[in-house]
Amino acid sequence: MNKNNKITILSHLLVWFVLFTMPYVLSYGQEQEISRVIAHFWIPLVFYAIIFYLNYFVLIESFLFTKKLVPFIAINLGTIALFLLIKEQIEATFFQDIMRKAPEKNDGVGPPLKMFIYIQMLSYMAPLLFSIAIKTTQRWVKTEAESKEAANFKLQSELQHLHYQLQPHFFFNSLNNIYSLVDISPEQAKKSIHSLSKLMRYMLYETNLEVVPLTKEIDFMKKYIDLMKLRVSDKTEVTYNFPTEESGIHVAPLLFISLIENAFKHGVSASKESHINISLTYKEKTVIFTIENDNFPKQSDDKSGSGIGLQNLDKRLKLLYANKHSFKTCLENERFLVHLEIETV
Repeated sequence: MNKNNKITILSHLLVWFVLFTMPYVLSYGQEQEISRVIAHFWIPLVFYAIIFYLNYFVLIESFLFTKKLVPFIAINLGTIALFLLIKEQIEATFFQDIMRKAPEKNDGVGPPLKMFIYIQMLSYMAPLLFSIAIKTTQRWVKTEAESKEAANFKLQSELQHLHYQLQPHFFFNSLNNIYSLVDISPEQAKKSIHSLSKLMRYMLYETNLEVVPLTKEIDFMKKYIDLMKLRVSDKTEVTYNFPTEESGIHVAPLLFISLIENAFKHGVSASKESHINISLTYKEKTVIFTIENDNFPKQSDDKSGSGIGLQNLDKRLKLLYANKHSFKTCLENERFLVHLEIETV
């Protein structure tokens, strides 16, 4: 039996204990006639408990939640009527002295018979309504929990899909870059393959966590930038500024690499001077990442890559940092500017 079930059972026992001891609590210091307590309080409480648990464990699930309303009402009305008759028989058989002392229900002194029956019916309706309220609340809580679990599972599945989608995309683009070096500079191509193996090791074995230290992401970006610098000409100037101290900040892995890929893909020209400036800073728990690069749009006949990098990033940001990020891009003076802010936990 788990902890929650034990707490539920103890709660039920405590409630019924309080109800059964209520006559003595309310009449503290006064003499209490036990037969009157049994006849007018404990016997009805037993019937209340039967109605409550009959609905709680059987009727509500079998009839009310399955929208069989007529049988549900009929069974409960029949049960209440039966208990009223049994109660009258018990009082007439075992508590005759008390019944003699009580005024007749239709002699004009007490309430009219119809009013008496109405009040009795209402008292038996209370445990029924209470069981419906509890069961409905439990079902709502369970439904909400299942809904959140399903949403979380969907989120994790989508994130995992995006993560796996990013890896071959990254690998494909890197291989394209290395391929371009094979004829021009075999030694650089060898170095690039060695650097790529280190990057892939990080991607395969260290990015399966929800978050990673920012310092590891920075180290990964530095290695990738150094790899990409091997294939660009002397006309391309690449500068980056990353913090060197341990910040204690954790971020989702591989968030910034698509932006760096994009800068090298569209910000470098073989014949013109180009400049790529990359910067990452943080203020308290907010990470600020910016890139500025020249704009050399991809030619229509250039089929390298698949263009999913920035789309992938945008989807991941919306899933991982909903309402906790700002992602802006713009073209200004032939320079492509990217500004990304992330509020980390």
